[in-house]
Amino acid sequence: MNSLVMLQPLFDMLKWLLPLFVLVILVKTPWFKGWFGELLVRTFAHYGLDSQIYRRLHNVTLDTPDGTTQIDHVFLSPFGIFVLETKNMGGWIFGGERQAQWTQQIFRHRFRFQNPLRQNYKHLKALEALLCVPPEHIHSVIAFVGGSSFKTVMPDNVTQGVSCIRYIKSFHLPVFNEAQVSVMVKALQNGKRDGSLATHYEHLQHLKQRNDPLAKHFCPRCGSAFEIRIRKTGARAGERFWGCSAYPKCRAKQDLD
Repeated sequence: MNSLVMLQPLFDMLKWLLPLFVLVILVKTPWFKGWFGELLVRTFAHYGLDSQIYRRLHNVTLDTPDGTTQIDHVFLSPFGIFVLETKNMGGWIFGGERQAQWTQQIFRHRFRFQNPLRQNYKHLKALEALLCVPPEHIHSVIAFVGGSSFKTVMPDNVTQGVSCIRYIKSFHLPVFNEAQVSVMVKALQNGKRDGSLATHYEHLQHLKQRNDPLAKHFCPRCGSAFEIRIRKTGARAGERFWGCSAYPKCRAKQDLD
């Protein structure tokens, strides 16, 4: 009997198993988890927020003095600007508003990740600079999806699942008129980078350099070299940050992560 005929059932089975195997690997990647988490938030917004009132943009990349910053979701409305950072995570989540690092625990395994409130703060400042609006009208919202459970008390703007939509809709006082919202939408559309793979790759390179202590960093104000320093006082004492080497003449600084 022809060996190829005998192996045909195996080949037929592999046609199904190989794509399934690739799909399983893909689902476990950070890229897929991030993409799927953002898709869930888009779905929540589609059904929970009136698109005529809440104008939305997704995956917004903006230029910053130290490179670029990438925002998951921006909602512009008469009630303010809402900046959403999505976290698709499971397990238990431990963290405080002022902590630099939060903790995810899955069974006995613990993983550290950047405080998403601090991460989103950079997004807020980039939007504030681009749109020239008062900071009190730009609101940070953290949306955890993926079945995680908070084990420490979180601020109201750190939400789970569809609660991010309820938090946004809790703002009822108009601070912008329709014309102002339209102007801001247009300014954001014109000011953001195009959503190409090249833009995404450049952003990843900026992140890599920004977090590399050995890479050269320069002050966006005076052009002097940045140095890694340690905060000595305040609620964030002990944290490292980039400080201008021309201090005290120049007091520019940036978060290390």
